[in-house]
Amino acid sequence: MSKQLLHLVFGGELRELGGTEFRDVGALDIVGIYPDYASAHAAWKTAAQRTVDNAHMRYFIVHMHRFLDPEDGKTHDHDH
Repeated sequence: MSKQLLHLVFGGELRELGGTEFRDVGALDIVGIYPDYASAHAAWKTAAQRTVDNAHMRYFIVHMHRFLDPEDGKTHDHDH
């Protein structure tokens, strides 16, 4: 069984082309969380193609597994 590598796919309308600041954070499109890069990339491609007519609309893949603790699979809790 391969290791689970979670990826988040989301997008929104950018303030400026080439930037990464969104016009309305409340209107972000959270496409989903996927167990591997291949399925996340497929979802990203579908979302990007669906919004190709809006030049300011951009979708991103976040490698969530990089934010997880490789020792126990939990996020770092800084409140303890």
